[in-house]
Amino acid sequence: MRENDMLEKEEIFSRVLRAGRRTYFFDVRSTKADDYYITITESKKFTEEDGSFHFKKHKIYLYKEDFTAFKEILDEMTTYVLDHKGEEVISERHQKDFKKLFGDKSEETITTESFTDVSFDDI
Repeated sequence: MRENDMLEKEEIFSRVLRAGRRTYFFDVRSTKADDYYITITESKKFTEEDGSFHFKKHKIYLYKEDFTAFKEILDEMTTYVLDHKGEEVISERHQKDFKKLFGDKSEETITTESFTDVSFDDI
């Protein structure tokens, strides 16, 4: 690979967001014309039954001419989610933490003694 090609791929500025099994990489890179663009890479770890693991990566290239519209839509979407679902995270990990704190009620046996006997005549 030529030296010029390697410089093209060099990150100018980078940030990393670790989020459980996912890691997001935000990188400012330079084009051949010496302009900047952003790459956003999601890397997700998958563990096999034998203990080995691999990563799947997805990448978005974001160019300056799209920054304003991208930011507006991202702001709109994140606001929508927070307005409709709040900031509390409901996930598999959250469920496990809940079970640790309060016990796992999902495996309790439900018996007919748990129910109140109601007749339609009573209503």
